Amino acid sequence: MMAEAFELVAVGPAHARVLSMLHQGAFGRDAGWNEGAFARLLETPGTFGWVAQVAGAEGPQPVALVVARAVADEAEILTIGTLPSVRRKGLARGLVRAAAAEAATCGAGRLFLEVAVDNPPGVALYHALGFEEVGRRKRYYARPDGTRADAIVMARAVA
Repeated sequence: MMAEAFELVAVGPAHARVLSMLHQGAFGRDAGWNEGAFARLLETPGTFGWVAQVAGAEGPQPVALVVARAVADEAEILTIGTLPSVRRKGLARGLVRAAAAEAATCGAGRLFLEVAVDNPPGVALYHALGFEEVGRRKRYYARPDGTRADAIVMARAVA
């Protein structure tokens, strides 16, 4: 599939409201992180992120996000999400690549993330980007119906 033309915009605490709205749009109101959570997170040393924007009738429209953190020689994607209307257009791929590049700049050698076992497109994307399963977190993700899904912990080298 052809990648959507998009622009990455670096984010900080001042972008917390936009990040919260995107997160809720990507994961649902009950699962989305609130504005305060994003503001506090982005004030933490070593935390970085981007919003992907696409052209819209009223100017650039934010449609996807990634937030990651680097500590010592490791980095972790804390959250990544794309609005349902623009999924499978290369946005998440671009955001992961940007996070990996920044992680390398911060001195990290490996990049980690977690993905739900019941998210086959996400698992396939991360495998395609060189991630390998390194562990599991049992019953990590709460679902609206009260069930819980395991998380697959994945990692890859950033270089």
